[in-house]
Amino acid sequence: MNNKEGNNKKSGARANSSRPSSNKPKPAMQKRAQGPKKVKVNTKVAEVATDKVEKKPNQAPKRPKVKDEIRLNKYIANSGACSRRDADIYIQSGTVKVNGIPVTEMGYMVKPGDVVNFDGSTLTPEKKVYILLNKPKNFTTAMDEGQEYRNVLELVKGSTTAKIGAVGRMDKNTTGLLLFTNDTDMIRKFTLPSQKSSKIYQVSLDKNLKYEDLEKINKGLTLDGHRVFVEDVSYIDGEAKSEIGLQLRSSNVKVVRNIFEHFSYDVLRIDRVSFAGLTKKNLPRGNWRLLTDQEIINLKNV
Repeated sequence: MNNKEGNNKKSGARANSSRPSSNKPKPAMQKRAQGPKKVKVNTKVAEVATDKVEKKPNQAPKRPKVKDEIRLNKYIANSGACSRRDADIYIQSGTVKVNGIPVTEMGYMVKPGDVVNFDGSTLTPEKKVYILLNKPKNFTTAMDEGQEYRNVLELVKGSTTAKIGAVGRMDKNTTGLLLFTNDTDMIRKFTLPSQKSSKIYQVSLDKNLKYEDLEKINKGLTLDGHRVFVEDVSYIDGEAKSEIGLQLRSSNVKVVRNIFEHFSYDVLRIDRVSFAGLTKKNLPRGNWRLLTDQEIINLKNV
């Protein structure tokens, strides 16, 4: 068989092949099923929305507050038993009972009609009372000075049935403003060394105060290892130079006396003319008055 025939056979076989011709149009491919189109999300907006809606795990729903209910530690403090901070310690120790059941839960709410037993005795909460006295001489805040000098509580007797106490101490020779209250938190606040309220004293000395000593006092000094910061000290206009005005934060009158005795002056009289913004205006010596609502707010915000 010559090459021509072989070529014809090959070309014939190719022509009679069952393979579809390349010129024949191919069937269209079916489209793949497509899901819903993805929507682009603004991640920043989503994060903000999540933060607002997301709750902490195991977060208990807030219980609606019952009318006139009060936190247990505040209830105890209102009764005059101790401060709110000390009340928390008693609660944790299990010595406080409500309706006969020991309560150790911090933030427990006492409802009207609940009976609170504190360290073996039943408490009765009192309304907070704030009384300002212009103390005269020969009365003292101490309870152990014998019968020679009477206690300052005699001067405010009949002002309230609440159990009140003086804020700070005063000896028999010190006169001026003295605050009384049954608010144990306020008593503690104004007796702390770190408290920030100013008191102004008029001090009478046995001799004129030297200007150089006045300057030394104004710069502050150290007494018994403690630094005393004096806000202001000056001579009183129209008075002898033995009459001195002193402004400082301490409510301890003993500190006032020690300042001048440190420079070898004898203190004849001390009169507190201002206490945390309160003054003796319209309050004669030996008289007392109740604080106004605004004055109470001011004291709490000092």
